[in-house]
Formats: sequence, C-alpha cells, structure tokens
Amino acid sequence: MKQSGQTRSGGMRMSFGLTFRTAKGHWLVNLSRQCSHGSTGLFVPPSPPLDPEKVKELQRFITLSKRLLVMTGAGISTESGIPDYRSEKVGLYARTDRRPIQHGDFIRSAPIRQRYWARNFVGWPQFSSHQPNPAHLALSNWERLGKLYWLVTQNVDALHTKAGSQRLTELHGCMHRVLCLHCGEQTPRGVLQERFEVLNPTWSAEAHGLAPDGDVFLTEEEVQNFQVPSCARCGGPLKPDVVFFGDTVSADKVDFVHRRVKEADSLLVVGSSLQVYSGYKFILTAWEKKLPIAILNIGPTRSDGLACLKLDSRCGELLPLIDPH
Repeated sequence: MKQSGQTRSGGMRMSFGLTFRTAKGHWLVNLSRQCSHGSTGLFVPPSPPLDPEKVKELQRFITLSKRLLVMTGAGISTESGIPDYRSEKVGLYARTDRRPIQHGDFIRSAPIRQRYWARNFVGWPQFSSHQPNPAHLALSNWERLGKLYWLVTQNVDALHTKAGSQRLTELHGCMHRVLCLHCGEQTPRGVLQERFEVLNPTWSAEAHGLAPDGDVFLTEEEVQNFQVPSCARCGGPLKPDVVFFGDTVSADKVDFVHRRVKEADSLLVVGSSLQVYSGYKFILTAWEKKLPIAILNIGPTRSDGLACLKLDSRCGELLPLIDPH
C-alpha cells in the first residue's frame, strides 16, 4: 500500500508514502519521502536566506550569556523529519483537518485508547528512528562546553537525549516511555511494541499520512480488530508518558523550570511559536525578571514583542554557526 500527498510551499514539492504489512510474522514499515530540498525539508516552512547581521547579533547574545536557558519546540525537530502542528502550509493543522487526541477522551474511552494505540503502533518504528539534526547537536555541544545552563523542551521525541543533552527537562514528557494509569508502572515504549506484535500477529493496516506525535492515520475498520495490552503489573490501561492536549504539566515540574529560569541570565527560544501556555508562561517569567530574550523561529511567535532579538531561520542552519565560547 502506498499513500501519498503533495503540498506546495514556497515552490517546494513534497510527497510521502507509508506501507505497512506483515510478512512471515514480521512487521514491515517503509516510509519514502521526496522533496526538492531533501527529506529534512519536508515539514520545514520556507524561510529567508540567513542574514549575516542577524547571525552576528545572535553570536553577541550568546557570547554575553553566562547562564543561558534554552527552550525548544517542534520547529527544531521538523528538520529531522518530524512534522509539527502549527507551521504555515506544512504543519498538521495546515495540511489536514485532523486534531491531536485530547487527554479527557483518552482517559474516559477504551475505544479511543484502542484507536490511539493502533495508530501509534504503526507509526512507532518510523518515529523512534528519527535522529538529531545539527541544531540538537549544537545545543548538546553548548552544554558540554558550559555555555548552556539548562534546556527545556516542549518536544516528546527524545532527540535532545539522543544528541547527548543531560541538563534537560522534557516539559511534556517523552513518547519513548509508557505509564500505567492505575499503578504508575513505567515501561520502555520499545517493550510495549513487542507486546503489540504478539497480540496482533495477523493484523494489518494501511496508513494515511503522518502525525507529529508518533502515530499515523488509520480507518475505523482497521482499528476495530487491534488488540491493546494492559499493564503487565496490575492490568490497568496504558498511556504514553506525555502531556496530551487538555492535560496539565505537573506542579513539581513547573516549579522546577521556574527555578531554572530565575537562575538564568538569558533565554533563547528555538523552534517554538509559544502558542501553548505551558511554555509561554516561562517566557513571561523571564521577561518579568528582565532577562534578555532571543527567539529563533520561522514565523511569528506569541512572544515576539518581548524579545530583544528575533530570527526567522532554520535552526539547523543557524545554531551550528554560533561559537559558544
């Protein structure tokens, strides 16, 4: 099966196809992507050429920073091939009428959990295979050299961890972990994938497009026969260790990040429109503390008026140019 679509964005043509089937008891997932700028450009909105003067301004901002806090969003991972929700013309909201799952729906409804896990099961091999791009690696290097004091990410893709970042808070959790809603038992997502395979040895599906959080789109008929395992410890329902839309970040984590912001002397936003309040409120804290704020994001953000520097560039093109010393 091959599902493909095309989009035009600044002259860029994009197509993707996903096949999913069983063969001799093994699950096969094949994702092909074609783009005039290469696969990394598939979900990246168009941006103007790098402005040398803006690069110098960001270099000065970083040079003057001694305790830099960085907050990242989906825009840093689009260059690794992971779509986001809000990017103009290429985000999920622009490409489809589909919306992310709501926390309350997942908690209340077993059929909705079944649909979610079927989609996630198909998309997981591709989602988990994504690798850090030069922007992730640059931030990890800044940490290693003592420039980056703390990193807060709104992403759930584990790419910062793969890049080697350790001074890290995953504000919205991580798709690579699964929690039991009853007993709190934590399981690696890869282990759950094996349990899915055992429970669904003959199940097959045709995927229709990619979503940002590790799942794909399936028909209701395909979902109905999918078997979902329960917690191996207590038999309770399982949920990714992420904050779904409509849920809230834990108070302890919020307090922890507020303390890191108050200890910092500057804040850099990378790849986030800051439309989600769980991230935006930390920008307000930095602004109230009179910290200098720089924003690197293609397109406008909720905090442009609070920033002393705004750059509309690809994260992976600009960040590696900055000398963190």
